[in-house]
This record gives sequence, structure tokens and C-alpha cells, in this order.
Amino acid sequence: METAADRWFYSGLIRLHILHHAVEGPIFGLGIIEELAHHGYKLSPGALYPLLHSMERMGYLRSTEKRSGKWSRRVYRATPLGRQILQDAKQKVRELFAELFEKESVMPAPRSKARSVRA
Repeated sequence: METAADRWFYSGLIRLHILHHAVEGPIFGLGIIEELAHHGYKLSPGALYPLLHSMERMGYLRSTEKRSGKWSRRVYRATPLGRQILQDAKQKVRELFAELFEKESVMPAPRSKARSVRA
């Protein structure tokens, strides 16, 4: 079961996912909720929309209202600032990925706990 601490910890990754998809093309609430669910994130509209609104206030996203007959939908796209921050974040993610995974393949295997260590 996901806790509030889990949601807080992963919130940065969720923001990166949102920004990535908003750079690729227009996104909307239910669509991004479904996309994030494919990655294992369970967001309710009550959690997602404040996140989208805050990203818009910060200048990373811009929204417009699309109308079709009786219904309307708020659609979000990345701004130039959002595109730039995503490019910057990609570099940081590459560095983190290297630290988390790539160095494991070149580092020696950890010692067994059964061995004694001399001081």
C-alpha cells in the first residue's frame, strides 16, 4: 500500500513524467492519470489537478480550454521554460542513473558479512 511518504518521495518523478508528456504533445487530466497508472503511479484527480495548476503557476505548463459540443476539457502543453527545465532535468537523471546502476557493473562485488574487517 502506498503511503503519503511514498507519494511525497515520488512526486518529483511524477512531475517529470507530466512535463515529458506535455513536451510531446497536449495532455489532459484523465489522460495523464491513465498514463501515470501505466508506470505504477496512482493519482486521483484531487492530487493531479493541484499539481498541474502549480506547474502552470510556475510557468512550466500553459493550459487552454477546448470545447466540443456540451463538454470542455482543459489541455496542458509545456512552455519554453518547461522544455528547458526538462532538458536540464534529463541531464541530472542521467547522472543519477549512472550512480544507481552503471557503476554497479564496474564495481567489485560487496564483501560477505562473514569476513572480519581489520581496523
